[in-house]
Amino acid sequence: MTATAPQDPRDAGVRRTRRRRAASVLPTLLTLGNAICGFAAIHYAAKPIADTAFGWSTLTVAGALIFLGMFFDAIDGSVARLTRSTSDIGAQLDSLADVITFGVAPAFMTLRLVSHYYGPAEGLAILGPADNAYAKFLWAIAAFYMCCTALRLARFNAEVRSAKEEDHLYFRGLPSPGAGGTVASLIVLHQHLLHKHEGIEEGLTFARVAALGIPVVTAIAAFAMISNIRYSHFANKVLRSRRGFRSLLRIVVPVLIAIWWPTEALAAGFVVYALSGPALMFFQRGKSATA
Repeated sequence: MTATAPQDPRDAGVRRTRRRRAASVLPTLLTLGNAICGFAAIHYAAKPIADTAFGWSTLTVAGALIFLGMFFDAIDGSVARLTRSTSDIGAQLDSLADVITFGVAPAFMTLRLVSHYYGPAEGLAILGPADNAYAKFLWAIAAFYMCCTALRLARFNAEVRSAKEEDHLYFRGLPSPGAGGTVASLIVLHQHLLHKHEGIEEGLTFARVAALGIPVVTAIAAFAMISNIRYSHFANKVLRSRRGFRSLLRIVVPVLIAIWWPTEALAAGFVVYALSGPALMFFQRGKSATA
């Protein structure tokens, strides 16, 4: 038998260091993936609304990319904690990516949708501040939404969060993914209904009226982001809730509904979450008034 040379402890330490460095890059890649999804969503939203190779409209593809970016945004922090690679740079990079994916992209999707029905050259151009009065108003709403997203994320980074459990169960103001998801999901629902009912766009009544409602939702979501209204941290509440039959139903029932009606369930879920903050505020005020 040939004797094997003893392993140098320094080599094992070098390999562990290399693996740790490789793992620490993963959260950054996920955050950059979020930013790339936002950039790609803007790219598809800039195109005239038409069917793509996937059978989806260009705005539907843009919305799907925002939801993909939302997935990356949801897991990059968990991966950073698992790999022990959390840092201030990672937190700032995450906010910059969120501004693109949940701020600029939904605002541009709103401009693209309304421009398709009310813009010049049969919807091939994007309405801007140099056009008519309505175009100025629409552009101002989109710009205001983008600015509110940046302010919301800057405030979140500046706030000193304590170790209290309550501070990790609520947000102050509508989170930017919730606002971006609300706008994007309603635009995707608009496109889904047009494709599902082929004759619905012939008169353009539904398409035009529904398109005019999107800027209103965008403006409301912008104000909600910079408000002081408390919103539940849905993921933390689910993870911290007691395990039981009711908790299981709260997860299984929405998943089953989303499987059967994915587009409708997505839009309904984001709208309900956006309205949950004001509803909770009024409920608590009414409860304190009667106490």
